[in-house]
Amino acid sequence: MSENLIICIGRQYGSGGHEIGVGVSKALGIPCYDKDILKQAAKESGIVEELFEKADEKPTSSLLYSLSMGAAGASTVFPSYNDYLTNDKLFMFQSKTIKDFAAKSSCVIIGRCADYILRGCPHMLSVFVHAPMELRIQRISHLKNIDEDAARSLIKKTDKSRANYYSFYADSDWGSAETYDLSLNSGKLGVSESIEILCGAAEHLKNKK
Repeated sequence: MSENLIICIGRQYGSGGHEIGVGVSKALGIPCYDKDILKQAAKESGIVEELFEKADEKPTSSLLYSLSMGAAGASTVFPSYNDYLTNDKLFMFQSKTIKDFAAKSSCVIIGRCADYILRGCPHMLSVFVHAPMELRIQRISHLKNIDEDAARSLIKKTDKSRANYYSFYADSDWGSAETYDLSLNSGKLGVSESIEILCGAAEHLKNKK
């Protein structure tokens, strides 16, 4: 069993979870993996990255296979992938990539059920980052350059997708306090303080090795 320190961050959309994860990785001098997981899984599986992106943190569906067959040249490029181009199969490839990253070195992994996938790791810290809706609306409206109504709609849609994805694969309640080791309100604490708290928790866990 790996002795690496792994910090898995679940996050509400617009809560700053990615920014916090990157900040923790820089403070601790360890890698942070987010979209990198999709790139590596695509590379190792030989499946185009677009398919991983379309299925990213979405519950299982047959739509992915329909998409792939509708793409120009997909039936030629992937003639024998009929049984593989499903979200479930992509989740398996992605899970392997997450386990490989965790085995290689201490790291921060954002989203994608990493806490469930790595649940047997003794030095894994699972964290959920949340924030009040109005603060998230302001953040997404600014980042995406959209009005507040559009931001609110995007937040609700993304959160619902992430919750369904997590519930489907992890069979646990996404965002529920008892699911995680630590829950942080980034709206109250701020990004910098959240990073500091997480680093402190990580150091405490590391010292228990």
